[in-house]
Amino acid sequence: MSSGVRTMIGWQVGRPGPAATGPLRQVELPVPEPGAGQVRLRVLACGVCRTDLHLAEGDLTPRRPFTIPGHEVVGRLDAAGPGVDVEDRWPGLGPDGRLGIAWLAGTDGICVYCSRGAENLCPTSTYTGWDVDGGYAQYALVNADYAYRLPGGYEDGELAPLLCAGIVGYRALRRAELPPGGRLGVYGFGASAHLAAQVALAEGATVHVMTRSPAAQRLALALGASSVAGAYEAPPEPLDAAVLFAPVGDLVPVALEALDRGGTLSIAGIHLSDVPSLNYQRHLFQERSVRSTTANTRADGVEFLSIAARHRLEVTVTPYPLAAADRALTDLAADRVTGAAVLFPDY
Repeated sequence: MSSGVRTMIGWQVGRPGPAATGPLRQVELPVPEPGAGQVRLRVLACGVCRTDLHLAEGDLTPRRPFTIPGHEVVGRLDAAGPGVDVEDRWPGLGPDGRLGIAWLAGTDGICVYCSRGAENLCPTSTYTGWDVDGGYAQYALVNADYAYRLPGGYEDGELAPLLCAGIVGYRALRRAELPPGGRLGVYGFGASAHLAAQVALAEGATVHVMTRSPAAQRLALALGASSVAGAYEAPPEPLDAAVLFAPVGDLVPVALEALDRGGTLSIAGIHLSDVPSLNYQRHLFQERSVRSTTANTRADGVEFLSIAARHRLEVTVTPYPLAAADRALTDLAADRVTGAAVLFPDY
């Protein structure tokens, strides 16, 4: 870099491939300047999401070359672009206030989906760490309309997973239409699942967790789950609703078969392996249903963060320095992460 240019350290998706082959590359880049309507955050922490892994490994086709991944970004306001009145937008934010960047980066605001409150389905929606650079870096930009004010009472690293694992998991939980006091099945128990399960428990649900990881099973019991079992095992009672967090299509018929009459299976996540054939009588009859979850709306984010402010969620974090982002992805791919992996820049 030429003398006098402020630079930052970041990671880009170089050549997508298995995490063990090193698809990320560490680079030095100019600190980005905020444009009209944008703010720049000094990154304090960035969660490592399974979607980042899907992008790095090529399960998600990159939207642009050499993108900086990361869409669970916690930071302090560093600069505001033209047209952003910080005090008007975030009254009393102050120098210690924190803002968050999540997956949804932009929408057109005028399509039929945006008009009916379903901006997560906007055909021209853009995403942090896929269409625009994310938080695997020391600084990140965000459209001010899509930045979240973050609740107090949490450490930086605890807040990061709330911004995708928490928000999208919350939407998936709502898509499952769990009745009050109902019986919820949770398949897979990583970053997103361990947060959604706590919301369900706070609202009076009985939660049964099916996951292959002994460490995740222990965490589920510690957080209040009524039972744990292997991913393909049956829960001890029929389920009113279930959420599939593991990106494993083979679990769809397993979860459907565990549902009681009228139950709903909600599939979380942007990627799922192929689903095997379903048997109508065993899996769908008696008004069982299956629903996908696509990203989230900003309203989902505001609602979930409000819940997180009222109910102190236990966020299990495995910390990594930013310099070890590639190792964090490799550990995530190998299921060596309990809870959520979080990167911390070193300034």
